Amino acid sequence: CQKCIYSVEAELGECTVLDVGDSVVMPGIVDSHVHVNEPGRTSWEGFWTATKAAAAGGVTTIVDMPLNSIPPTTTLGNFHEKLREATGKCFVDTAFWGGVIPGNQVELQPMIHAGVAGFKCFLIHSGVEEFPHVTNCDLHAAMKQLQGTGSVLLFHAELDVQQTTEESGDPSQYSTFLESRPDVMEVEAIRTVTELCLQYQVRCHIVHLSSAKPLKLIQKARQAGAPLTVETTHHYLSLCAENIPAGATQFKCCPPIRGSNNQEQLWSALKAGQIDMVVSDHSPCTPDLKKLDTGDFSQAWGGISSLQFGLPLFWSSAKKRGFQLSDVVRLLSRKTAQLCGLDNQKGSLGPGYDADLVIWDPEREFEVSIRNSRGEHTSQKQAQIFDDVVMFVQITPYLGITLQGVVYATILRGRLVYKEGSFCPEPLGKHLLIPQRKNQAQL
Repeated sequence: CQKCIYSVEAELGECTVLDVGDSVVMPGIVDSHVHVNEPGRTSWEGFWTATKAAAAGGVTTIVDMPLNSIPPTTTLGNFHEKLREATGKCFVDTAFWGGVIPGNQVELQPMIHAGVAGFKCFLIHSGVEEFPHVTNCDLHAAMKQLQGTGSVLLFHAELDVQQTTEESGDPSQYSTFLESRPDVMEVEAIRTVTELCLQYQVRCHIVHLSSAKPLKLIQKARQAGAPLTVETTHHYLSLCAENIPAGATQFKCCPPIRGSNNQEQLWSALKAGQIDMVVSDHSPCTPDLKKLDTGDFSQAWGGISSLQFGLPLFWSSAKKRGFQLSDVVRLLSRKTAQLCGLDNQKGSLGPGYDADLVIWDPEREFEVSIRNSRGEHTSQKQAQIFDDVVMFVQITPYLGITLQGVVYATILRGRLVYKEGSFCPEPLGKHLLIPQRKNQAQL
């Protein structure tokens, strides 16, 4: 805790004292798993609204995923197009992941030199046609390109191992959807990842782990020398399958939210250091894609929006399990910064680091409501989009939940970008282009 901090306005040569009382002052959150969707699907979420939501949640850096924008960030030209689209629209600092898809291995090293943080691939259908999943042949080709670069390959780790693809059961029942994506899909995918990681000694990272069953595989690979890291998300730590009503497609994501016993195993793994970090996997869409009218989980878009609420979501559950504020910094800021090569400027407080701060009250409670939700359909001021505002909040699984931890202010590189519901008048965020790293150090 700290009594007051200084907000520095460098170009004006002024220094403002911001009295924050007994609030907690800690490094700004680095959310390394965010789908912004601009260009091409800006109606789902664009940089302007996504980074505003981030600032309101104490997130000072996001790392944008290579999908679901059109075009995806899978070539050097597409990466430059994304940079152009994001220019002048970011209220927080933004870095970018590239993508690995079939046949684009010659694009990987040029994108590394241009400053992508690393790459993501899918081992199963991604949900969008322009970002196809990779085969074993594609993976070996990509790994050969990444060897010696210090870059990292992120895996959506599910493999389609079922003999039948035809779903049985009521599609409006969550149990039907859960049974269609069993734990074994994650286990077998992660088995493939560990083998590749050990063979090539390229940094590998498993995104959004939902099942606790592959944890032994991950530990065994690490002990054998694999430079392998793993994340989980706020929704897997906060929501359980047993509490999802029929037709509540706002809860759909892939991999799926699993049962409460599995959730407690994830928390235990987090405490033991077997899971390295926690991210949002913020993945919004337009209301119609959630199929709320039919409640059909098999047809609904899979994705959960939580960029603004990551800190209180994590703290509300973590505090009950004995986690400390130092754990929040480690899991939501420092480790995520290390993953994407920003650990020399983000995620910690110290000389030479960016003055990125979140100021928040860990004791104060609030209820998630229309009023405090922000996003493409909630941050606009025009009255004519009110119906969209209501619908967007209806597809948020956290609506009506009481959380602990209220963000008072967010400071980006010494400048106040958010305070008690108000934002700086112009976006102050920068693009973060990551210099190539030669070392293969694990987190």
